[in-house]
Amino acid sequence: MSQGAERPPRALVSVYDKTGVINLAQRLVALGWEIISSGGTARALADAGVPVIPVDEVTGAPEMMDGRVKTVHPAIHGGLLADMTNPGHVEDMDNRGIVPINLVVSNLYPFRSDPSVEQIDIGGPAMVRAAAKNHERVGVVVRPDDYPAVLAELEADGGLSDATRRRLARIAFTHTSAYDAAITDWLSDADDEPLRPTVSLTLERQEVLRYGENPHQTGARYRIAGQSSWWDQTAQLQGKAMSYLNVFDADAAWRLAHSLGDDPAAAVIKHANPCGAAVADDIATAYRRAHECDPVSAFGGIVAVNRPVTDEMAEAMADVFTEVLIAPQYEEAALALLAKKKNLRVLHAPPPEAVELEVRTLGGAALVQTPDTVTIERSAWQVVTERAPTPEQWADLELAWRVAARVGSNCIVLAKDRQAVGIGAGQQNRRDAGRIAAEKAAGRAAGGACASDAFFPFRDGLDAAAEAQCATVIQPGGSVRDQEVIDAANEHGMSMIFTGERHFRH
Repeated sequence: MSQGAERPPRALVSVYDKTGVINLAQRLVALGWEIISSGGTARALADAGVPVIPVDEVTGAPEMMDGRVKTVHPAIHGGLLADMTNPGHVEDMDNRGIVPINLVVSNLYPFRSDPSVEQIDIGGPAMVRAAAKNHERVGVVVRPDDYPAVLAELEADGGLSDATRRRLARIAFTHTSAYDAAITDWLSDADDEPLRPTVSLTLERQEVLRYGENPHQTGARYRIAGQSSWWDQTAQLQGKAMSYLNVFDADAAWRLAHSLGDDPAAAVIKHANPCGAAVADDIATAYRRAHECDPVSAFGGIVAVNRPVTDEMAEAMADVFTEVLIAPQYEEAALALLAKKKNLRVLHAPPPEAVELEVRTLGGAALVQTPDTVTIERSAWQVVTERAPTPEQWADLELAWRVAARVGSNCIVLAKDRQAVGIGAGQQNRRDAGRIAAEKAAGRAAGGACASDAFFPFRDGLDAAAEAQCATVIQPGGSVRDQEVIDAANEHGMSMIFTGERHFRH
């Protein structure tokens, strides 16, 4: 049949994620389209009563090698790649009996979920890329979320606009890029290096934010293609749209709240630094104690808790200006109370995922590192003083150490009764960090713990902890003056722990 003759449009449908595909195919058939398909997709469509043309009927070549060779054929790729305005292309199609394919609906196996050689798809990415390359004529859909809009446009206009096909092509190339990146990462895992030789990052925009760090900047939240984030399952229950800093600080608060142990815990974040953290027997008490650490800094802060928000906690927040609240659940009475705070953004979220790599861009370069994990293991820590911590002091040491690992360096954290009472963050020298922490503690650290994210280079840092009336200190150790600092602790009758692990944070 000459390509100039009238014939129905064709869609090649082959998907791993079959969400919505039957409805899509049924509506395409109702519009007069022919459906080409193979494998599990063809069976699913046929079982639903959708007329399907098997791929091997189009190619004249049955699939072979356990399905490794199926759609890689001129009858398929010629139908996708032909430029119908080029007489030579049309002549080639006529000579070979190739029929144009107008739409490809295909998504690829989520390789990261069960990687293996057999899951490296060849035909699927080739079809998607061919359709995307020829987007001036061919539509390509790789996300079930796009089915409704595509169908609506086809039903309303009889075809897809140039802008729609271009947008879908961009999404398709992102899809195949993420798939290839997953394979690359899997192959690189055998390189026995903490960091792979190549790191592939394809980012998909998930949300346009109110603005960036400042109102004159634009900002958006992206997701690494092929991976999931706790943000993907987060619901905003009230409040205006999130800004860049709201998201940045909320992530820090949520991760801190989930790093404080198994008991009810609360964290307050301001400008990416904790200004309060506490663990208690109930979440309302944990929140109140976290807020008490530094009420001035907590103004306009981000609050995260690892337990459902109760009406008692919501009442405790009533007079506190808070930008964002994040929790796993909310009591109905609590939501009613929080609704009175119109500017409060209320987020319902799952636990945060583990971080695989930390990436920081430097213009056209990047710094990449493994995440800073905090090890809480008393058996691996060393008591270096004559006096050992009491059980209560051990609990304060652990809390202070967990919080210090999430505070910008240099930092000092003072804690008492499982409550941070003074945090000195982001100082160029440790003495200033200790002074700020002690001023904020205002005597509340008496008998408690002092944590330093790095070693004390001089005894003056230890003396400052003694002046704040701390009874115990936790630090990495490793200074050439360690013995001088140990002697100072013994002079003050304090206990001190060396962890052997530093937690700088920039």
